[in-house]
Amino acid sequence: MANKGKVYIMGAGPGDLELLTLKGKRAIEEADCVVYDRLINPRILDFAKKDAEMIYLGKGNTEGGVIQDEINRTIVTKALEGKTVARVKGGDPFVFGRGGEEIQSLFDNGISFEVIPGITSSISVPAYAGIPVTHRGVARSFHVFTGHTMEDGTWHNFEAIAKLEGTLVFLMGIKTLPIIVSDLVKNGKDPKTPVAIIEKGATADQRVTVGTLENIIEKSKERKIVPPAITIIGEVVNLRETFKWFEDKNLFGKKILVTRDKNQAGEFSNKIEKMGGVAVELPFIEIESVLSKVTPEDLKEYSALLFNSPNGVREFMKKIDDIRSLAHLKIGAVGSKTKELLEEYKIKADFMPEEYMVAKLAELSLEYTKAGEKILIITSDISPCDTDKFNSMYDREFHKIVAYNTKKIIREKDEVINVLNKVEVVTFLSSSTVDAFYASIDGDLECVKNIKFASIGPVTSETMRKYGFSVDYEAKIYDINGILDALK
Repeated sequence: MANKGKVYIMGAGPGDLELLTLKGKRAIEEADCVVYDRLINPRILDFAKKDAEMIYLGKGNTEGGVIQDEINRTIVTKALEGKTVARVKGGDPFVFGRGGEEIQSLFDNGISFEVIPGITSSISVPAYAGIPVTHRGVARSFHVFTGHTMEDGTWHNFEAIAKLEGTLVFLMGIKTLPIIVSDLVKNGKDPKTPVAIIEKGATADQRVTVGTLENIIEKSKERKIVPPAITIIGEVVNLRETFKWFEDKNLFGKKILVTRDKNQAGEFSNKIEKMGGVAVELPFIEIESVLSKVTPEDLKEYSALLFNSPNGVREFMKKIDDIRSLAHLKIGAVGSKTKELLEEYKIKADFMPEEYMVAKLAELSLEYTKAGEKILIITSDISPCDTDKFNSMYDREFHKIVAYNTKKIIREKDEVINVLNKVEVVTFLSSSTVDAFYASIDGDLECVKNIKFASIGPVTSETMRKYGFSVDYEAKIYDINGILDALK
């Protein structure tokens, strides 16, 4: 046992990333190997260690069979190698998730395991569609069934099921929907009973079809309903028009490409998904730190310290030797995000220009310094921070320190086109991302003819227009919240 690893049999909930439990997140972060299926939000995998082994074992249909044997063998093999394994499933591992079969394989091989429950789609997906599985005066119970027959052809006892007064929930029942409906009606269920089918629940692709037992088959054919989907049968379906909320979010259904640095994309992606959209990440720039240690000696001759971006704050604070060396300085910041990040380090900016431009910051710094004093700007290698120009315009001495480089990532054209086929909007947060994107598609504007573009501000918009990209959305406040406001 000493050389054997451990396996977490865990559920990741349905599509919404934030329905992953804290314990599940910790298990993925600690895992040496992650074995996952097709029903999880792919961004969950970002929690894994950089060197974790990632193994996809999804099921095009959810009936199992050969692939389930392969899953069992894989988690056993990896645990016998001494690895900590996270077996990550959509929904809950025990609600028709075949987690019990996986545990039996682990037990037979003397491998320790832990079960981390997940939020099952049987309650969460209806909730995201505005359908409570129980409601006072409407349904006092709910009953969850698999939509699949057993391997020997055994089917549910619909004579008993049809008599149940609570809500009926069928998972994985799209193929067998005609049989489910027929057997319920044949055994006495009122044909007028409301039915809802929810496809791709708790994702930006969620689609809800509402009908009754007597017309839901026809409606499902008209709308070409496909798995994954669950079926809700009962009077609670009538509450949907009052209770629905997810589909009313500002960005519901929008698929948005995030092009910023991988380490910083998460914040933007999270905000998109909180607003009901789906974020697809494909970085076109990489932030590279180039700042060495900052000592009190480096700062003592300056009267003001100006930050041109959140990245500048982040890199500067990593390298500062003694925070007390800032005590004599006036602090300036470009943009609310830069100001907020300074505050996370317990530093309050003395001033911030209304326009999020370094030139405006330099101009505003005159009000907080005296003639002849020195001002230090923390910036990047590509920032339009022209200290020679500032020195010629103002009676101050401006210097700058490049804290980080912005490296452009040029990708294969086919890779970019493949991603573009999955999104509706491309967002640009800097001119450098526009440059890299244009280079990656070889200047072929034909491949983006159906794409809309969003810009963080006028400077980026100017670069976009230079290359022939449309500026369909432009932030009025030049940060990610401004882009989101524009997209709304």
